[in-house]
Amino acid sequence: MIPLFEANAIEHFLNQLQTRNAQVSIEIQQSVREILENVRERGDEALIQYTKEFDKTDVATLGLRVKEEEMETAISTQNPKIMEIFQHAVVNIRRFHEKTKRTSWIEWQENGVVLGQQVSPIEKVGIYVPGGRAVYPSSLFMAVIPAQVAGVSRIVITSPPGPDGKVHPLILLASHALGIHEIYRIGGAQAIGALAFGTQTIPKVDKIVGPGNRYVAEAKRQVFGIVDIDMIAGPSEVVILADESASPHFVAGDLLAQAEHDPFASAICITPSSTLAKQIQEAIEVQFQKLKRKEILKQSLSSWGAIILVDCLENGIALVNWLAPEHLGLHTKNPWEILGAIRNAGAIFLGHYAPETVGDYWAGPNHILPTNTTARFFSPLSTEDFQKTSSIIYYTKSALEQHGSEIIQFAQLEELDAHANAIQVRIQ
Repeated sequence: MIPLFEANAIEHFLNQLQTRNAQVSIEIQQSVREILENVRERGDEALIQYTKEFDKTDVATLGLRVKEEEMETAISTQNPKIMEIFQHAVVNIRRFHEKTKRTSWIEWQENGVVLGQQVSPIEKVGIYVPGGRAVYPSSLFMAVIPAQVAGVSRIVITSPPGPDGKVHPLILLASHALGIHEIYRIGGAQAIGALAFGTQTIPKVDKIVGPGNRYVAEAKRQVFGIVDIDMIAGPSEVVILADESASPHFVAGDLLAQAEHDPFASAICITPSSTLAKQIQEAIEVQFQKLKRKEILKQSLSSWGAIILVDCLENGIALVNWLAPEHLGLHTKNPWEILGAIRNAGAIFLGHYAPETVGDYWAGPNHILPTNTTARFFSPLSTEDFQKTSSIIYYTKSALEQHGSEIIQFAQLEELDAHANAIQVRIQ
């Protein structure tokens, strides 16, 4: 089910992997552009039309915004244990993100110069929560909690409705756990357009975050600049670097966990051990039999999965850094010794007992991560992504006089005499 490659025979596979999400079809680009323009011009009317067309439900009667009675019904019909689990996860995630919050600072210099930064939260944020192949209350937590920690004053959620026109009750329960009650039953590119432009019902926001399908990702790409976005997320991915100390059953479990997300998800193991490689293949076949999402697993593992044999662990590390994976598992005897050599990865899971799943739901670090090698220059979503800074600059007259002639000369080098004059009139 999952192919095995020698390191010297993987060029074609790696090239395919690199390009699987690099190009968005012209049809998708044009379709998204049309949807966005319709939403900009027609507002709620366009949202209702597209929801009927794509989600096969009429939200005109129910209304775009989820009512409090729906929230209360969703809460009352769920097992109270679910809320306990949610609340425990929320505590862990909030604790981690509190540590990444930036604060303002001021520096008073002896010559009368004051410099600093004022850190402020973004005012309005839209959270997109997908509802297609699976329901992800965990993604809602990962998007909302850092925004709350940052101090965002208005957080709104959009999520596609089911055939009954309702947002999934687990999404409503998760929203309630965070005290968020502004939720709209709208999905797809049309939801991104509504958040970017605003409609009669849905407010225009300053930033849009959250994962989605190719249409959602393309819509975020097209509205970037009108609003800020978190990142352009591609299909999810994991790389496991494993030596002879690794359990084939653990590695197989982690690869399967990643592959079940999507037919385009990528699950790769890199190892110098041919024995381990064969054992992982066997373990995948055994564990596969008891899992539900068999068709997705088959497509993902056969097309975008691989076990790659390398000559040594050092070559494996080099390949990891080239792949720059979203998730990286270090199933090695001494993962802490390897950690310093890892330059490109969204989230790093060390050792045999830190599976990706614990990061997805429980540990605290964000699971909204850079994909498709963008971990080379992007970071996980964090509290800082919901904050902005304003530079603070104060000069006394004597401080300006001290350096005025040099500033004037600098401006003159660029032939901007009005800039030079703005200094001259103050120090003459």
